[in-house]
Amino acid sequence: MNKIIRFLPLVLVIALGVVLYRGLSLNPNEMPSAMIGKAMPDFSLSTLNDAEKMVTKADFVGDIVLLNVWATWCPTCKYEHPYLLELSKNPQVKLYGINYKDERLPAQQWLTHYEDPYQFSVFDDQGLLGVKLGVFGAPETFVIDHHGIIRKRFAGAIDVRVWRKEFEPLIQQLITEKQQGK
Repeated sequence: MNKIIRFLPLVLVIALGVVLYRGLSLNPNEMPSAMIGKAMPDFSLSTLNDAEKMVTKADFVGDIVLLNVWATWCPTCKYEHPYLLELSKNPQVKLYGINYKDERLPAQQWLTHYEDPYQFSVFDDQGLLGVKLGVFGAPETFVIDHHGIIRKRFAGAIDVRVWRKEFEPLIQQLITEKQQGK
């Protein structure tokens, strides 16, 4: 028994080392999501720019949508914003936003100052839609197909490299599926 107790710290250090080594190979941008392959969750929230205009999951059916989670308090959102402005000119996808855990007036001012790439932004000041989507923070971007099914979740900033590697192949696949009536 005394020998077992003597080697217990060594065994614990080795086990901790294995866990930490495994963590080195994880990509934080490829966080799993229980929502992949499922429909947008039920919700009814106002748009950022019009507190009277409500948006629901029905607004996410019919087009291929990039749903970008952003906030004024998010420095990485500011970094990716110029590329989102470029993406907003792409006629093959609709770019919608979720203003996440933010205040309405500062968020409106932020979009006025930096330019608004979104067709609309859902105002999720309490983070309720974010919770349903499994959002950990901003920025995160979801790809939603023309049936309203979530096909991808990406945590982190989008730039040209990320777009080409992570998004473009899926978007092209979805465009083909939509054209074929799938």
